[in-house]
Amino acid sequence: MSVVLKIAVGGLLVAAAMLAAYFALLFFAQRSMLFPAPPVSSAPPRPHFAQQIWLPTSFGRVEAWFLPPLTQSEPSALLLFAHGNGELIDYWPEEFDRPRQAGMAVLLVEYPGYGRSDGSPAEDSITEGVLAAYDWAHQHPQIDKSRIIPYGRSLGGGAAAIVATQRTVPALILESAFSSVAEFASGFGAPRFLVRDRFDSVAALKVFKGSILILHGDRDDIVPPHHARALAAAAPRATLKFMPCGHNDCPRPWADVRAFLDQHGLLVVAR
Repeated sequence: MSVVLKIAVGGLLVAAAMLAAYFALLFFAQRSMLFPAPPVSSAPPRPHFAQQIWLPTSFGRVEAWFLPPLTQSEPSALLLFAHGNGELIDYWPEEFDRPRQAGMAVLLVEYPGYGRSDGSPAEDSITEGVLAAYDWAHQHPQIDKSRIIPYGRSLGGGAAAIVATQRTVPALILESAFSSVAEFASGFGAPRFLVRDRFDSVAALKVFKGSILILHGDRDDIVPPHHARALAAAAPRATLKFMPCGHNDCPRPWADVRAFLDQHGLLVVAR
């Protein structure tokens, strides 16, 4: 073998080893990047109106907070809310005053390994947690079983879409959500085949038959707007609404949410 050929082969082997090391780093480190749970010690205290719920799962208990409606309208519609990957349920109770004033209940479900919940975050464990939250709400005497509506923001969009395909719900609300983690990761140069937690919301929307509202910031540079367009393309009946904001600075879109729920008769008990 010539010296030049030996150098070329050696260079290829080094490049292959470096690529393999990079792939290994991505594979093992991706969950710490996808699930950066903030410290609960810096979170605000649970408000008096938030009822703490513990949901049993195969890996331990998952925490949820039940926020009753501010105007009595039993049985109530319920928003089952799944938050973003860098958040906790502790951040959200006061943000839901307007839907509660409209007679809706809210269930904030925590992710495994976040806050005070047991387990570790992954697609399988998050799926088990959000389905346990739905099942708890479905048995609650104050909740209208036919009007449990999953609502997911950012990473929570993937969790909400799972509920919509594995339980019977009339509608789905996605805010600042990605089309899939694989598509999101590819935007950072990560190969799709390495993604362990896919949260394929496009596939979910293709089979979900209920009403869909997709909300997205038109200046979102974390989950770019093309994710929202891909979600809408997967379900042409969906309502797509762009908001004048980025990813974490969007005002609560309660006017759009209420209009959507009114349009589909989900704010009042069907007679």
